Amino acid sequence: MNQTTLCRSISANGVGLHTGVEVNICLRPAPENTGYVFVRTDLDDFEIPASVEYISHCAYATTLMRRGVVLSTCEHLLSALRGSGIDNCFIDLDNIELPIMDGSSEDFVSLIERAGVCEQKSPRHTLKVKHRVEVDLDGRKMSVEPAAAFEIDCVIDFPHPLIRRQSLHFVLDNGSYGREIAAARTFGFTSEIEMMRKANLARGGSLANAIVLSDDGMVNETPLRFDDEFVRHKILDIVGDLALLGMPVAGRFTAEKSGHSIHAQLMSKLLKTESAWEIIESAAVQTAG
Repeated sequence: MNQTTLCRSISANGVGLHTGVEVNICLRPAPENTGYVFVRTDLDDFEIPASVEYISHCAYATTLMRRGVVLSTCEHLLSALRGSGIDNCFIDLDNIELPIMDGSSEDFVSLIERAGVCEQKSPRHTLKVKHRVEVDLDGRKMSVEPAAAFEIDCVIDFPHPLIRRQSLHFVLDNGSYGREIAAARTFGFTSEIEMMRKANLARGGSLANAIVLSDDGMVNETPLRFDDEFVRHKILDIVGDLALLGMPVAGRFTAEKSGHSIHAQLMSKLLKTESAWEIIESAAVQTAG
């Protein structure tokens, strides 16, 4: 129940989903109480901590900004780190956007497994939710309430024959992230692609890194990895965005038709409602659970 980091550094490369640019990343061990810190090696090792306070905007991806330096599409890697139980990590990268890999976080989880997980000496800290907090934006809802573990109830509803209404209850424990969530890919619609390209988005998108849906089916020739892969990817995004709270959470999150902006609003409201949470050490979580 102590904090963890990687046992060794490990590197990878790919293209950014929205920028289409090549990017190299290196995940490195970090000292206790560091959290996740992005290091822009192309900008004199400028550091951007993975924190709610640095969220810049949330259109189609979660973007961080510190002192004018931007970092985009960080949620899939953060999801892999939190889902794999890593507390402290430096993430070196040499461009503005994290690589999309295959559109899921499976490649990042594999990198973490290859690097190994090492226990550190300091106890893990957990943000324990004490009472319910919620946000509602025109029917797009998200809330959090007390629970012994980190749980997510997610509902999505799209007027598409392959999606429609999907729901899933997920509890993060004993490798559940790698089994149930990591392989779920991001998805988009052919009707949105032209609009996104005009906005200089999705320039690196392809059938190799996203599920692309036509009006009545799927463009990809490879099958879905799960029957409900779409809601599983939404949970992947939620885990990644909630990693910006800076530590594991003991609480049950309920999301209905949510997105990155709703996740950010709930995190901000939760942190501002100081009576709604407390920070406890891992031993206290065991006792409480």
